[in-house]
Amino acid sequence: MILGDPAPAAAHAPQGQSRMTLDEIFHRIALRRPEAPALLDPPNRQTFTDGAPRRLTYAEADHMVSAIAGRLRRMGLPLDSIVGIQLPNITETILATLGVLRAGMIVAPLPLLWRRADATAALARVGAKALITCGRVGAFNHCHFGMRVAAEVFSVRYVCGFGDNLPDGVVPLDDLFAAETLDSIPPPDRDRQREPAAHVAAVTFDVGPDGVVPVAHNHSELLAGGLAVLLESRLAQESGIVSTLAPSSFGGICLTLLPWLLTGGALALHHPFDADVLARQWHGDEPELPPKARTLIVPGPVAFKLAEAGVFSDGQAAAVIAAWRSPDRVPASAAWPEAETPLVDVSIFGEAVLVPGRRGTDGRPSLLPFGSVVAPRDSMDGIAVAELARTESGTVASRGAMAPHHMFPPGIETSGLPHFSIGEGGFIDSGYPCRIDTVGNAMVVTGPPSGVVTIGGYRFPLRDLQKAVARVDRTATLAALPDPLVGQHLIGNAADREAMKTALRAAGVNPFVIAAFRDLTERGSAPAA
Repeated sequence: MILGDPAPAAAHAPQGQSRMTLDEIFHRIALRRPEAPALLDPPNRQTFTDGAPRRLTYAEADHMVSAIAGRLRRMGLPLDSIVGIQLPNITETILATLGVLRAGMIVAPLPLLWRRADATAALARVGAKALITCGRVGAFNHCHFGMRVAAEVFSVRYVCGFGDNLPDGVVPLDDLFAAETLDSIPPPDRDRQREPAAHVAAVTFDVGPDGVVPVAHNHSELLAGGLAVLLESRLAQESGIVSTLAPSSFGGICLTLLPWLLTGGALALHHPFDADVLARQWHGDEPELPPKARTLIVPGPVAFKLAEAGVFSDGQAAAVIAAWRSPDRVPASAAWPEAETPLVDVSIFGEAVLVPGRRGTDGRPSLLPFGSVVAPRDSMDGIAVAELARTESGTVASRGAMAPHHMFPPGIETSGLPHFSIGEGGFIDSGYPCRIDTVGNAMVVTGPPSGVVTIGGYRFPLRDLQKAVARVDRTATLAALPDPLVGQHLIGNAADREAMKTALRAAGVNPFVIAAFRDLTERGSAPAA
């Protein structure tokens, strides 16, 4: 699916890759380095989902990607079908994402903590044809969850699952790991051969005050976001990467999937969050990762906690990439304590753009540029990846190579449904209030978007959460408060907290809302996402 004229997409694509898709980049690495380590599961995988930890070479991963693509096509799903994926941060998530793309379809990743109401609204909005999930995450059976979502979303024809004890009606995928031969996949149509990178690759979901907003990115836009992170981080080819961020959003894709593809190294996944397991992964439990050439990708507040605990004092890190899903929370006054370990802050503005900035020798964060954003930032001839401006209402707006250029689904602007809008000059309003620092010609984000709650990597319309609470108990209240670790946390009050939690759980409301009504004596910060 090409949105609009493909010529601008090709013109703004990263140099030398304007015609390549993410899957093509991966397949070329697999042909060049078939026996090199590619994907490493969390070593504690069996504590939260089915199956022993997998350690796949590029050849094994490429074989599995083709197997998944073939099964999706044999199920009768047409080209450009939207396939939802809701999985933990495991190898199957990466394989399924690339498998959907190899099949000529569009991936729609869902945050893992989204419950039935969230997932149903998102998949219905984009007309998803299938959902890929797994048998177990903790004590929760996600395939049962997927079947309930499919029953409510008319367009979903198939639910596919990895893992054990799959319910009847779920298409199993684990058998593909043992498949020795693969059925051929029909070649793509001519349009894909001519402008393959201009096709939509992923639809992710932003959240505004009025609800879920689908955002479509083509391959070129995702590559621009990944290239910005790669160049600012100065990652070497065949690097070892440990990532705690699942590719369930624009930021997650650009920070986890793209650096791995663009360096052709090994990607070790961490299901957040277990500090002891992460320390084991970082300090030598992953022999496939090159020593002293490792990059860790974590949420920004967690990076500082790890530095305080001395995790990076051994000099193993080539870089630490800190993802700030709430750009207003980047600590301007806090210096990075590990002088020998480079830190790259990545400010993520919803599902539109991200802006990486490498900290200087003084450990202070680099300023958010007002105007053109180039990668790397300190280069006179860097690649232009985005442009930032301030709207008349005083909020951050963006456009550029990585920003979405068209609304999605096509025609949604006439439907009355919530959607992101592209303003004059192609700028997209992020909703983050800001001021201009005239001394440094920079932007300073001063707060979160109005009407939206941001908890770690999750965003919710506060009004919708309050309505869900009111449906259970009109006398109950729910509010969002600042949180130093995850941005914000919810606090709720009800006459009978236990009854409130039980009713919210039965209604399929997000766990963050349920946790807001726990006993006050147990209250701390919201759980990190």
